[in-house]
Amino acid sequence: MIRYVLSHIVRIEGLLLFLPCLVALIYREQQGVIYAGLGLICILLGSFLGMRRPQNNTFYLKEGCITTALSWLVLSAIGALPFVITGEIPDYTNALFETISGFTTTGSSILSDVEALSHTSLFWRSFTHWVGGMGILVFMLAIIPMVGGSPINLMRAESPGPEVDKTMPKMRQSAGLLYIIYAVLTLAQIILLVLSRMPVFDAICLSLGTAGTGGFGILNSSVGSYHVLSQWIITIFMILFGINFNFYYFLADKKARKALAMEEVRVYLGIVLLAVLVVTVNILPMTAGFFDALTKSAFQVGSIITTTGYSTTDFDLWPKLSQAILVLLMFIGACAGSTGGGIKVSRIWILFKSIKKEMHLYLHPRNVEKVYMDRHPVEHDTMRSVNIYLAVYIVIFLASLLGICAIENTDLVTAFTSVAATFNNIGPGLSLVGPTANFGWMQPVSKFILMFDMLAGRLEIWPMLLLFYPRLWRNAIGLRNSYRRMEDGR
Repeated sequence: MIRYVLSHIVRIEGLLLFLPCLVALIYREQQGVIYAGLGLICILLGSFLGMRRPQNNTFYLKEGCITTALSWLVLSAIGALPFVITGEIPDYTNALFETISGFTTTGSSILSDVEALSHTSLFWRSFTHWVGGMGILVFMLAIIPMVGGSPINLMRAESPGPEVDKTMPKMRQSAGLLYIIYAVLTLAQIILLVLSRMPVFDAICLSLGTAGTGGFGILNSSVGSYHVLSQWIITIFMILFGINFNFYYFLADKKARKALAMEEVRVYLGIVLLAVLVVTVNILPMTAGFFDALTKSAFQVGSIITTTGYSTTDFDLWPKLSQAILVLLMFIGACAGSTGGGIKVSRIWILFKSIKKEMHLYLHPRNVEKVYMDRHPVEHDTMRSVNIYLAVYIVIFLASLLGICAIENTDLVTAFTSVAATFNNIGPGLSLVGPTANFGWMQPVSKFILMFDMLAGRLEIWPMLLLFYPRLWRNAIGLRNSYRRMEDGR
């Protein structure tokens, strides 16, 4: 079943590789031939892998996690090839770093001169954000009927947040609805950016990056060279894409009261508003006035908390208070069920409510206390998963930080924010990995550590960790042998 799902992933990526060919035709670039050739090879390879349909199409959360992790690895490994073959990123490690950063919507780059890339590769680079934003498996479930099996386990393994609720009875309808909302918001942003007199190609690429909360710019200045109106449009849409997509589903279903009652969304918007106000006041002396400070503050706060990673200014030069706020926002992240990364607002809010609950229990030990979200009690399994997630998150973060410090022997700010920026799928950090710098100077081993962090952060840790769990593979080999014995007996 895992092989069968991977065959679909390879074929889908083959089809997606033909989209940059349209850009190549418009700009008359030869790179389109390479993208078309790779796309055709992927379709043929995927068709070959999927020739034999699985006899047993049932898979549980364990198989869902493994399938998800392998799908993203295969997707990135193939997606990096066009950069290498065209010679625009000749080193495969660098190309893989750039591609994983794209699909995981991180936006960290090894490129010092983005504008040297062809339009074809610039589009593919931004398009990886859009594909990875909602998730390749969610896209697959939206267009391919999964007969039997447990599609919710694929969606749960790929979707961000403590838990995934079905917005509709059937998973295919739910996945399709998510992509309709996703596409409509993306199209709306493209139209508004074009109306603000941004070039069409730029509007498309930046909208794809905003929708996926990715952050790959197509200019060396990221978004700083565009009109203030364009910057405000991107700011608003970054914040919109950081909201739980169930919010939009309720609005579309004429349940505005239920949408506005979503506690996580209200907390998320409150954090954004408070951070914007504090940073605006803090950077006011070094800007051209209140509106300029507000514009820069709103853009960077929206970019960091939604883990998009675009920049309009070098916030590495901002006062330490503003930098500290941005670093904290890196960890908080956007809402669960959005395209953003980070720990997620819902987990942070549940954690604070748990602290409040424990304080009450110390004062009144015999009381029965429950944690509520949206007026519903939070299940024990959800509470447990939040606590375990945070514990594992800290362990991986510290291990990655120690690894980067040992390999690079760089300053602590660079090492700390490089891990924070990649693990939380942000993009830029501070100091040597700040908004005007890149990750190209790092050693290959450091890049692989950060690539793991990007994938682990995007896939909510567990799918990537399970790949390195020996007991899983021993069980898988034993299960495969059991199936073979059953087939031989039959």
